[in-house]
Amino acid sequence: MSLIRYSPRSLAPWFDLDRFFGDIEPVSAASERTWAPAVDIYEGEKEITLSADLPDMDEKNIDIRVEEGQLTLRGERKFEKDEEKENYHRVERSYGSFVRTFGLPDTVDPDGIKAKYDKGVLKVTLPKREKPDTSRVIKVQ
Repeated sequence: MSLIRYSPRSLAPWFDLDRFFGDIEPVSAASERTWAPAVDIYEGEKEITLSADLPDMDEKNIDIRVEEGQLTLRGERKFEKDEEKENYHRVERSYGSFVRTFGLPDTVDPDGIKAKYDKGVLKVTLPKREKPDTSRVIKVQ
């Protein structure tokens, strides 16, 4: 048996006010809502790779920082309205500032981190350093 969360709106599923009024959101409200880019993180033997979808952004609006064991991606995608196309009927893409922060493992070498932005995808490569063997055998005397 699965649990279902109680919602008074579920009593009338044929009339969902959020979905009904969500389709007529004005352009100004759509441009002010926050967004966070989708991120994939892959760990290989020698490095960790982070890929973030940042379509339609300029490289100068992307900031990458490593501080106190955390990687922070920060940026802003601006809504540029063309005068010829001012009668937008629907704006679903999010605009504005974003911040994403990721904790880094101790095995990442912060001095070797590299970033590349190509075709709307930011790829950050985090090389691993050799983890010293801190285990030792102690004999009882």
